[in-house]
Amino acid sequence: MLRLLLSIVMLMLSGLAVADSVRGIRVSHDAQSARLVFDLDAKADYQIFTLANPHRLVIDIKNFRQRNKLIIPSLFNTPVQAVRYAAYDQQTLRIVLDLAHKVQYESQTLGPNKSYPHRLVVDLNYTPSQAQQPLLAAQEKAEQQTQPTTQIASSQARADANAVKSNKVLPRRDIVIAIDPGHGGQDSGAIGPKGTKEKDIVLSVAKRLAQLVDQEPGMRSYMTRDNDTFITLRQRIRRARENGADMFISIHADAFHKRSARGSSVYVLSERGASSEAAQILADRENSSDLAGGISLEDKDQMLASVLLDLSQDASLEASLEVGNTVLSGLKRVGHVHKKQVESAAFVVLKSPDIPSILVETAFISNPEEEQKLRNSNHQYKLANAMMVGIRNYFQRNPLPGTHLPQQHIVSAGDTLSMIAQRYQVSMADIRTVNQLSGSTLHIGEVLKIP
Repeated sequence: MLRLLLSIVMLMLSGLAVADSVRGIRVSHDAQSARLVFDLDAKADYQIFTLANPHRLVIDIKNFRQRNKLIIPSLFNTPVQAVRYAAYDQQTLRIVLDLAHKVQYESQTLGPNKSYPHRLVVDLNYTPSQAQQPLLAAQEKAEQQTQPTTQIASSQARADANAVKSNKVLPRRDIVIAIDPGHGGQDSGAIGPKGTKEKDIVLSVAKRLAQLVDQEPGMRSYMTRDNDTFITLRQRIRRARENGADMFISIHADAFHKRSARGSSVYVLSERGASSEAAQILADRENSSDLAGGISLEDKDQMLASVLLDLSQDASLEASLEVGNTVLSGLKRVGHVHKKQVESAAFVVLKSPDIPSILVETAFISNPEEEQKLRNSNHQYKLANAMMVGIRNYFQRNPLPGTHLPQQHIVSAGDTLSMIAQRYQVSMADIRTVNQLSGSTLHIGEVLKIP
């Protein structure tokens, strides 16, 4: 009922006079400047300003609402690391440019001209020394990072340092996977018949998953705990957010009073859990973090805040379900699954409204046979690999703007080569070349490399 009401409200809002939107974005650059051109339905009444820590350029366009998903062009070798957008209030579209460093900027609007519509032009000016300074510092940091406990934190620095050495200024960021080993410290979790503690098993599996993530081009891991430490459930969410997590995976081992219970399970947040979390966030909006896209709920009225939060939760839950299904498919190949579909529950660690989150119950530690498997290093690796496959497949299907994960496209019914080329802003000839295609015929399920 709540979601139906919010959907009706959203339809009402979309029916207002706020109808203009951004048609597309074009980017060009040289060694000292970058130009972003926003093609618009109408002349823009806008405000533009910068924010620091981290550096961002914010564009608020009055009487605009984005109806269609924007295709973000390549941002490589520009100061822009990502482009995000969302409704700031009932009359304003907010566009946020995540910047690698401070820049000087100029903006102007242009009227229609021949084949070009109304445009908003934003010029970013910087010097090569500005661009290279953060990366040179990253290089020094990378060379100093030698201890295993700092390996995860320094993976981005090493990537930045390599980019400096190869003269690639301003590399894109890595996708961050937050890995959450359940329990820890005085909280041992479930205990198996032979005394195996859940906290130890899930930490071991989590470390193996972290290694796989760090080996994946364009990804890096963050572990909410990497030793036997107790962390509250809310702290786990906060740590993931503070470290820029794009996905959150909590790892546990199930238990039941009947030792015959067995199999893996995957959970996403239930609708009831999402509703209760939304109520808590709305009750304390001034202390809540921004949603994805830099949208704050603090200054919104109750109805609009509810709509914005609901949209964010819907997107997060949809993504969680997609990756959860892929992980579950992988776990089915590792061993028995307790449930054949992704389950829903109101776990606190799944309640981040804007980070796709899943909870994996690796097996029943209360089952003697499964307890023995959980203690086996080879089985732990298989569990971690099943999760890695789910993570990889999700981000290949849903690439994040501003990241440098090698893109792939899995052909679906109705896809054509021209549609795929347009979606990823590349030429059909380049797609044919990297995939060694002789023509334009595609097959459902075929995996295409995107140049």
